[in-house]
Amino acid sequence: MNRRSWEAWLLLLPALLVLGTFVAWPLVRSVVWSFTDANLLAPQNAEWNRGAHYSYLLSDPRFRQAFLNTALFALMVVPLQSVLAFFLALWVNRPEPYWRWLRTAFFVPVVVSMPVLAILWTLLYQPLDGNEAGLINAALLALGLPAQDWLQNPLLALPAIAAMSVWQGVGFQMMIFLAGLQQLSRDQLEAARIDGANGAQRLWYVIIPSMRNSLLFVWITTTILAFRLFVQPYLMTRGGPQDRTVSVIQYLYETTFLNRDLGLASAGAIFFLLLVAFITFLQHRAQREVRS
Repeated sequence: MNRRSWEAWLLLLPALLVLGTFVAWPLVRSVVWSFTDANLLAPQNAEWNRGAHYSYLLSDPRFRQAFLNTALFALMVVPLQSVLAFFLALWVNRPEPYWRWLRTAFFVPVVVSMPVLAILWTLLYQPLDGNEAGLINAALLALGLPAQDWLQNPLLALPAIAAMSVWQGVGFQMMIFLAGLQQLSRDQLEAARIDGANGAQRLWYVIIPSMRNSLLFVWITTTILAFRLFVQPYLMTRGGPQDRTVSVIQYLYETTFLNRDLGLASAGAIFFLLLVAFITFLQHRAQREVRS
């Protein structure tokens, strides 16, 4: 190995040490613990159970409900947030200074702490109590519509949390799309306009194909973030009503820190990691096919 190779490895060493200490080693320990009955307070006394936790998870109705809730949340958030962010980017992609303020307004929720927003939206969703109601229900009553128990209704709780999450995160995807739009060839758009293409045709045949990398990047990152659902339902509903908003991350948190079942939580985490990795692999493969 020559001198330049040694220098390269020396420069990489700090990053490799951090990755090994905080990523690789905990992952290996989790895999090992998933095949044991390890307790959080005494993992050194763990005994092998030959993968019993994995079969238990597949038969546990609450774990299956948590997976269903997380998948439904992703199905609601990812398409809606991506499409809304794309059209917001088209709208604010203008050179005038006051449009920059509008971009800032859409991006502000992204930088606000999620616990703060969860508490705020819990107040907005407050059900009708006498003559008092949250702002959303007050608006419904003003329009002559009935108030709803948004966070107490099993059919409405998860969509309500999804709507809050779309509002909070759409500014981030909008900025990514905006960066992609500003890299488009103006000559190509002008040529399409001269050839008689209307706005919808320019969008479908010029803008969207030119932004396929940005679209796939947003799709992948939004999917990963959606599967990390935890703070919103934990603070707004505690997983209720009837476990209709409990997420996989909340299930793992409760199993680890409330039930202290480190082995079962590790098995659930590995199972969840494999699922997200598989979805990410499919999306990356689709991205390579689009590029080719």
